Amino acid sequence: MPKYKYRELHPLPEAENVYTRWIAHLDDIFTRRQDPVRRAETVRDELHQLYLGRAHGGKLNINLNTELPFNVLELSLHPDNATLEPEYYGDRDDEKYALRKPLIWFWQMFDRSPVGLNHWLGFRFRCMLGKHIFRHMGRGVKIFQDVEFSYGYNLTIEDGCVVHRGCMLDDRGEIILHAGTSLSDYASVFSHRHDPIDQADVTNMVTEIGPRARITYRAAVMSGVRIGADAILGAHAVATKDIPDRAIFGGVPAKQLKSKDDIVKGSEPAS
Repeated sequence: MPKYKYRELHPLPEAENVYTRWIAHLDDIFTRRQDPVRRAETVRDELHQLYLGRAHGGKLNINLNTELPFNVLELSLHPDNATLEPEYYGDRDDEKYALRKPLIWFWQMFDRSPVGLNHWLGFRFRCMLGKHIFRHMGRGVKIFQDVEFSYGYNLTIEDGCVVHRGCMLDDRGEIILHAGTSLSDYASVFSHRHDPIDQADVTNMVTEIGPRARITYRAAVMSGVRIGADAILGAHAVATKDIPDRAIFGGVPAKQLKSKDDIVKGSEPAS
């Protein structure tokens, strides 16, 4: 069967220059500003230009009902005027999350902005933010749009990982994506579970995937599970127990279908 290499694409030179300068500028600001208030103000100012096409400034006319929709939009660009689901969780580390919340809001609002579907820009923008949000962000990572995570500070993404659109990385406990791991569209990885009797009783665990594992379309990895090196979890499968290296699992709950070592070179791929 033919092999197709991933293409290397670039925007026009003028756009590439502007994009890289903007990302470098933001990276420098977030490196120097280790303060939630200043970070939130920076995010508000950047989103104001992305969404409204002009710099932030001036007084809102809050007395006119006809201006209320615009006021709602402009005020919502400030991270402190929005709440995110993980903020309600009782196990949140307030200090760590406060520093990251503006950047998480920036990430989500960038993805929903007119430029959020620009993959070349988006890959680089998210990796830059990930460096300031995650426990570790590796090199050569590709993260597509609409990927969500809980706290960020419990998330490790090693070199060469690919996280496709709509994935959920629930790092309330800890998630480690080892080098070369790939998560297909809408895959979910969890690191916490609730007691079946008392929902408020939460157990956080470490969930590890890879290296070079593949979690395919809409598959789910439950908390505390380890997916082995070069393993595959099939579409819509739910992994409730560890998966050995090079194993191919599928179903709900996931069971072993075969091993990569069983597939003779040149034969049809596993279903």
